Amino acid sequence: MSLISGEFALFAAVLVAAFYLVPKRAQWICLLVASCIFYVAAGWENGVFLVITALSAYGAGRWMQAIGEKSRAYLRVNRDRMDKAARKAVKAAATRRRRWVMGGCLCLNFGLLCLFKYGGFVLRQVNELSLLLGGGGVDTVWHLVVPLGISFYTFQTMGYVVDVYWEKCPAQENFAKLLLFTSFFPQVTQGPISDYRQLSGQLFAPHRYSDRNFTLGFQRMLWGYGKKMVLADRAAPLVQAVFNQYASLPGNNVVLGAFLYSLQIYADFSGYMDIVCGLCQMLDIRLAENFQRPYFSKSVAEYWRRWHITLGAWFKTYLYYPVAVSRPAKALTKWGTKTFGSTFGKTLAASFALVVVWFTTGLWHGANWGYIAWGGVNGLAIIVSLWLEPVYARMKRALRVRESGFAWRAFATVRTFCLVTMIKVFPEVGGLRNGLGFWAACFRNWDFSGVDGRALYPVVTRENLLILGAGAGILFLVSLAQRKGPVLERRIPGAVRLVVSVALFFVIAYWGIPMSMETGGFLYAQF
Repeated sequence: MSLISGEFALFAAVLVAAFYLVPKRAQWICLLVASCIFYVAAGWENGVFLVITALSAYGAGRWMQAIGEKSRAYLRVNRDRMDKAARKAVKAAATRRRRWVMGGCLCLNFGLLCLFKYGGFVLRQVNELSLLLGGGGVDTVWHLVVPLGISFYTFQTMGYVVDVYWEKCPAQENFAKLLLFTSFFPQVTQGPISDYRQLSGQLFAPHRYSDRNFTLGFQRMLWGYGKKMVLADRAAPLVQAVFNQYASLPGNNVVLGAFLYSLQIYADFSGYMDIVCGLCQMLDIRLAENFQRPYFSKSVAEYWRRWHITLGAWFKTYLYYPVAVSRPAKALTKWGTKTFGSTFGKTLAASFALVVVWFTTGLWHGANWGYIAWGGVNGLAIIVSLWLEPVYARMKRALRVRESGFAWRAFATVRTFCLVTMIKVFPEVGGLRNGLGFWAACFRNWDFSGVDGRALYPVVTRENLLILGAGAGILFLVSLAQRKGPVLERRIPGAVRLVVSVALFFVIAYWGIPMSMETGGFLYAQF
């Protein structure tokens, strides 16, 4: 069920009405039924693997909690007859059993994710290696269809399992409630990847209808539809045309395509988030925000703290920190400190963890070398920046650069935007080699006569460029205004809100719907 379809509009309207009509104690059941309908509408087989994930997480959580409770009960009863070493041994044994339960659940679910998402990719690499070594090829036909949203619901639910192991939250005793957390439809296909403690309390609590929540949520949905249907879907065919034929295009057209892709992916992904966050606000539920003006970042590392925030937070909590404090990382730090000095040595554990995180991030986004190259270049940019931080500090002092000054902030922001824009092209053009070829194409054969029609006609027209330029300008101004908080949350006269909403509705109807009918769904749905 596409979020930009009339079918979804009817589905959302019925859900909001039913949610406030049913008894408050049954509201979470209403959400669960809606989530099941939404998910199974894409194919019943999708639901099978989601239920497997929820069942395994439920069983693992209850099992780990039971082991912990039994251990603590045993220690309470026998405390007077046990010395410190014996008590420590009992705790260690319980921790070990709980770790095995957690590990089994993680292996099952990440194994399913790898099977569906990466099985075909691995077979193709094995086949190429076999042929390179003079052997026979292997069967690379892969018929498995990737279950809808498996990357998102697997990460979210496995985060819950690890939190139960770390005893950050108690295991959920009601399987249906955990199934709702796993399958909650606004976020199951593109996120955000929610923390169990933050979301579960809202899902299972009673909610009261509010005119303010309904109005603000509806207006945010309109804003999201405008981003997606007017800007992202209008930019999509132009961007695709540039990526398909960049080697034969004038350099200025290639540059235009790269920057329009940054506009497209931001309007597409953040537009989706506005739609689902707006719908949830109408239900008095606040999803975690996934964007914080990312194109105003002054470094690549800052950019990734502002873009897809919940994915970055998941990797930071469940991968980066465990790797950074692992024995290999500590040994690397010790060796680096002894060999290169403490300043550089202390960065090695973080660098090691960043390599793991960014390789995994690239694979998470897609099973091909383009995404691996994209992850590698992002990670390299962050690691090199970390290594050179003392050098940068000395240069800034020598040049008397005032980091809080407008000139430096503007330079750093433009530099970072250009860098992340050019890194984004790697998956779209096929990998590192083609990405570097795309970069080279940006600097040759500039010809402004082809920008508005000759080289890319009929994809590029003056009307398209004017709409995209105006839309980018509006996004820029709104982002500036958001420095002081969400624009929609401010006190704005009702008449102004009404006029803007009606105008946006007609803009979507006139310029958005025709483009969306041609271009299809959301970019991040493929992940």
